[in-house]
Amino acid sequence: MMKRYLLLAALFLSATASQAQDSVIIRKFYDEALVNGQAYDNLRYLCKNIGQRLSGSVGAEKAVTWSKKLMDSYGFDKVYLQEVMVPHWVRGAKEQGYIIDGNKKIAVPIVALGSSIATPAKGVTANIVEVRSLKELDALGESVIKGKIVFFNGAFDQRFIETGAGYGAAGIQRFAGPSAAAKYGAVGAIVRSITPALDDYPHTGGTVYVDGVKKIPAAAISTLAANKLSNMLRLRKLPLIKFYFKQSCQTLPDVKSYNVIGEIKGSQNPNKFITIGGHLDSWDLAEGAHDDGTGVVQSVEVLRILKATGYKPKNSIRAVFFMNEENGHKGGIKYAQQAAAD
Repeated sequence: MMKRYLLLAALFLSATASQAQDSVIIRKFYDEALVNGQAYDNLRYLCKNIGQRLSGSVGAEKAVTWSKKLMDSYGFDKVYLQEVMVPHWVRGAKEQGYIIDGNKKIAVPIVALGSSIATPAKGVTANIVEVRSLKELDALGESVIKGKIVFFNGAFDQRFIETGAGYGAAGIQRFAGPSAAAKYGAVGAIVRSITPALDDYPHTGGTVYVDGVKKIPAAAISTLAANKLSNMLRLRKLPLIKFYFKQSCQTLPDVKSYNVIGEIKGSQNPNKFITIGGHLDSWDLAEGAHDDGTGVVQSVEVLRILKATGYKPKNSIRAVFFMNEENGHKGGIKYAQQAAAD
């Protein structure tokens, strides 16, 4: 019986000592993050000094150079670039959009959707068909939609506690709507900006063209403009209300870019990797702080803290800055293919 008590006591003391040791290490992590944290400074530099960094752009190239230099400065065990070919879409001249109410033109805040084609040089003018879902679009069919501009006005669902869920639900009209409208003969598509905010700042974002379906120009309008257009369509006779928009965006040949990767080698399992990361690219109309500058700087900060505190992980830890999440996912695909091969 005494041996059993002694064994239990030894196990208890061992567990207590282990917990105490873990607490000391975790406290070191906290102290390093709180006293010497560099995430905010890095985010500020990425957003303010580099700024927009859509794949294929000069900004994206600068972001790659800065990221590798940053990782090298932290003394990670391995820092390298992973080559990947990425799309090169450019917005061109500032877009124009108007609601045409008889002889009156009302300017509308508008931006081309990522990967969209341009309008003809003189723009597109047509009557409007308003829908709030792809299901409603399908119900109307070609007889109603052919020759029209489809106005996707599905609102952001405010009931979701996690706004990302609302974004995903509303986002389908942006990335799938234009091609779906084209199947029924639409000549263009405009989309209510995918945001819970009510303002005059249109949000870009990607759209995807389906192979075999004619491509039509697609753009996003601000939420206030969407409400105004919807009200005008409801209160006036449809033939009186038209929409005009003009954009000169284009897709250029793919260009070479890179994922940026930093590693801390595992002490026991160097060939087993824990991977963290974020995407380095951003849309061209913003600094990409939330999407996904924060993910990038938090990932590199994890490795920096481990290195600064002298912690030796059992498994290797890898931070990956993926290129081209916004309009192609080519960086993520390339990384996954290489990781599977290795």
